[in-house]
Formats: sequence, structure tokens, C-alpha cells
Amino acid sequence: MTASAPLIGMTGKQADVVTFLESPGALKPGETARRIDTHAAHIFLAGDRAWKLKQAVHYDYLDFSSVDKRRAALEAELSLNRRTAPSLYLAVRPICRDGTGKLNMEGQGEAVDWLLEMRRFADGALLEDVAARGGLDDRLVTSLADQIEAFHGDAEVHRSQSGAKRIAAVISGNRTSMARFGEILPAAAASGLIERQMEQALCHAELLDARTRQGRVRHGHGDLHLANIAVIDDEPVLFDCLEFDPTLATTDVLYDLGFLLMDLWARGLQTQANLLLNRYLDISLLS
Repeated sequence: MTASAPLIGMTGKQADVVTFLESPGALKPGETARRIDTHAAHIFLAGDRAWKLKQAVHYDYLDFSSVDKRRAALEAELSLNRRTAPSLYLAVRPICRDGTGKLNMEGQGEAVDWLLEMRRFADGALLEDVAARGGLDDRLVTSLADQIEAFHGDAEVHRSQSGAKRIAAVISGNRTSMARFGEILPAAAASGLIERQMEQALCHAELLDARTRQGRVRHGHGDLHLANIAVIDDEPVLFDCLEFDPTLATTDVLYDLGFLLMDLWARGLQTQANLLLNRYLDISLLS
């Protein structure tokens, strides 16, 4: 997801917390953490752990502007990602300020922010890195299809909303997003694409609704691409699912899978995309 400009920029409020976490020994004795920034989080790598701090930002699609909201988001992230990566997602920990004003990780004083503690995997283990090295072989793709199918099979079923309306809402959201980036996709091209998508959604509305009734709409991953899959002990592990809006993550299982297929295709990995889809269709009762 491409981030739009923050509605309110609150990262300055966390400056002392970030400084503390980057100080020597804060997260591991004798070691200074390495920080990685995303549009909505700071990741700190130290020893065999990775620690995630939600940035105090508010976008139109997510709100981490308060300490309580950041804690709730981290707890949701912990719970949801344990569906696929229980060995990676360990706990939510407080950052506290004691009576002297010093920050600590020992629970002394009032919690001023929260961290998600994760087990760190090896550098280069992301599936996008494996693919870049030419390592996305048939065995790994087949295992990935099996992992996704098993995850979808256990995922929470949602039958309360029309499948056609869900897809129409996605297309409408795409229209809004595309309008912000006219320099990338000209208005005429964007409008034509949206019109074709709406036509297809209308054409297949009955099928989409039938798939909802049949239990094929489920709370899936919501952000399934090669950078959110790691290879650990020679097996693919899905992680970093979409946690901040269950509505966005609740889709037809083939829509969830389709995001990964699109990523593979965009990287020139059409053969792997074909194998992944066919293996999934062969073994899935939901396809």
C-alpha cells in the first residue's frame, strides 16, 4: 500500500523513545540496535530479536496517533500473525518512564509506548531476496501454495456482506487512490480501467455472492506479497499480515492469493505464479 501524506505528523512525540531504543544496550546488552523505517513503524534489530514500534501517525486508512491505539494495533498484529508464524511473534512489551524520567524496558513506571517483540530471521531470508537470487524453485513454490491453502482453510469465515459489494468497494477505493497519483496513471487511463473493473464486477456479481455464501470470503492475510514471506528452516512462513483494518483483510480467498500472484508476475516470475496457482487449485476445497 502506498502511503498518502499523514493527516497529522506526530513522530516528534516519539523522538525520546526512538533515541532510547537506539542507545547502546537498550535492547541487548553490549549492542546498538539497527533501525529500519517504514511508513508506519520503526523496526529495531538487535541480537536474535526484532522490535516493532508503531509510528505516531494518522493516515486516512489507519490511526496510530495515541499510545492506546498503538498498543491495540500491536496486540492485533501479535494475535493475527500467530496464525501463520507463532514462532516469530513473541509478545507486546511496554516502554516505561520511571520516577526520575528515564525510559526502561523493565516495567518500571508508566508505559509511554509499546513494542512488538519478534524473533529475528536471517538477513536475505525474505522471499523477494530468495527470488532475486534465483532460489524460488518448484519445491519452495509448492510448499508456499500448501501453506497458503492451509491458512485459508482455517481462516475465519464471513458471510454477512455481499461478495459483489466487497469487490465494488475495493474498486471504488482504487478509484480514489488513483486520483491522487495522476502523474503515474493519467486520469483517462485510470477511468477506463475502473470502468472495466466495474463492468466485470457486475458481470460476475452472482458468482461473487455465491462464493460468499459458500464460505470463500475469509479473514485472510490482506498483504500477501514476497516481502511478507520469509524462508525459515527451508520452508516459507507468512508474516506481517494487515492488522489495522479487518475489513480490508476480509476478502475472497482468491483475492488474497491474487495479490501474491500479481507480485510474482510483476517480477517476471510467471512460471512460479502459474505453479503456485495450479497447486493451490489442485489442493484447495475453497477455490
